Amino acid sequence: MAVSSPAMRQVTLMNTEVMQMAMQRLSHQLIEGHKDFGNSLIMGIQPRGVILASEIVRNLSLLLSHDVAHGTIDPTFYRDDFRRHEGPLLARPTNVPVSLEGRRVILIDDVLYTGRTIRAALDALMELGRPASVELLVLIDRRFSRELPIQPDYVGKSIDSYEDQKVKVIWKEGNSKVQLITA
Repeated sequence: MAVSSPAMRQVTLMNTEVMQMAMQRLSHQLIEGHKDFGNSLIMGIQPRGVILASEIVRNLSLLLSHDVAHGTIDPTFYRDDFRRHEGPLLARPTNVPVSLEGRRVILIDDVLYTGRTIRAALDALMELGRPASVELLVLIDRRFSRELPIQPDYVGKSIDSYEDQKVKVIWKEGNSKVQLITA
């Protein structure tokens, strides 16, 4: 007799429309703090923060009528669990189009959970230069799961979730969503 596991329960936290509204709000909040972005740099954290950063940069460029400096950062080799993986890790490109010296950097990631990815991204960033400041923008903040004292400056949505739940951001043209998955 086969034992069946209960189906995973999926709850949609944000649909495409709500995600778009959140990204518009975040873009406006960034403009309030960074004005014309003349001394600012947006850095998407590989891999999933890059997609969100691209959307934010697109919104900002439309609102400001000019391009906004942006790049990507890969924290893979700065992670504290780097040597715990059984197979080789896949590093993704880091692209820093301008000097970080004296710039106001905005790190962007999709979900803030334990804070470990952000800590690794900060370590990677500091090896590249000394910014004037670093801010954090996330689409989803899983508030009560932090292992490190890291808090976002800009948040699309804060949620309370259990440790055994997973937050999944799905980026699809015309059908993006954020789901909370319970096993």
